[in-house]
Amino acid sequence: MKFIDQAPLFLFFTGKGGVGKTSLACATAVSLADQGKRILLVSTDPASNVGQVFGVAIGNAFTPMAAVPGLIALEIDPEAAARKYRDRIVGPVRGVLPQAVVKSIEEQLSGACTTEIAAFDEFTALLTDPALAGAYDHIVFDTAPTGHTIRLLQLPGAWSDFLVEGKGDASCLGPLAGLEKQRDQYRAAVEALSDPARTRLVLVARAQQATLREAARTQEELALIGLRKQYLVVNGTLPEGEAAHDALAAAVVKREQAALAEMPQALQSLSIDRVSLKPFNVVGLEALRGLLAPEAAMPAAAVAAVPVFPPLPVVPVSSFDNCAYTWSNCAGFFSRIAISLTSASFIRSSSRASSIWM
Repeated sequence: MKFIDQAPLFLFFTGKGGVGKTSLACATAVSLADQGKRILLVSTDPASNVGQVFGVAIGNAFTPMAAVPGLIALEIDPEAAARKYRDRIVGPVRGVLPQAVVKSIEEQLSGACTTEIAAFDEFTALLTDPALAGAYDHIVFDTAPTGHTIRLLQLPGAWSDFLVEGKGDASCLGPLAGLEKQRDQYRAAVEALSDPARTRLVLVARAQQATLREAARTQEELALIGLRKQYLVVNGTLPEGEAAHDALAAAVVKREQAALAEMPQALQSLSIDRVSLKPFNVVGLEALRGLLAPEAAMPAAAVAAVPVFPPLPVVPVSSFDNCAYTWSNCAGFFSRIAISLTSASFIRSSSRASSIWM
């Protein structure tokens, strides 16, 4: 995979919700750790499910993944970050300034704006802390869906400019004297993000027009702030060989190929990888290792977990005149569809479970 070859210190995975960026970020972290690298996996998504993918509780703390030597995970909790941020701003002035002034500062720091800035503050600390850079070979960021990520990555430059020009409202950030101390950190964050030797952005999309268009918009907006070292991963493509098995698979393959052929111009110049749809759910360590592996090299444990369903019945149109036949067969049909939807997968299976939609 080109996006993982000669990876720099920082790797950012972003894309439209549901395209598989968390799975790819986690699989990348595991792959790099399996090579003997020291990896920090960070989620900046307020609705993070990194812990669910690994099957362990992570939270707002550096958590070693016991089954993967060298891999540490962290989920930035915006609320916990806001509490720590408020304590850092207000703590030093308690008992020094009049209580009315302290209360006024606390009120300024009680809004949603402060929560966002506090999470951003932790994010920039990860980008600029020399101790972290020395402790890890790679820091992998699993970010929130695209809009949140663009805002997060634009903030270092925006607040750096604010501190230089003195424009805007700082009421949700705390006293300006405290902000001045962040000037160097924000400037260093901007430099890290715009340095292709240190930062790589991985745009994740499906072979669908909507997700490819959003990836193109993200590419253009982040290029404007200097984040130009970008890669594209098209995730979950149905293997072309499946088209030979039935008409549904052939239609899906044709639709995906058409979407890729009409890919926005902004994406065509990027390094592009494709990750094929896998016949297992991407939860657990073996599944993560299998996600980036060639089909022939997929872990046996991951493949063994694939459920096999009996073939769906073919009901002749004429049979709908027979109510008893119709209800008995359709009930079986829809019960199997319900099972598939409940497991968040659409399963088209034969005796060899040829493919699964995840």
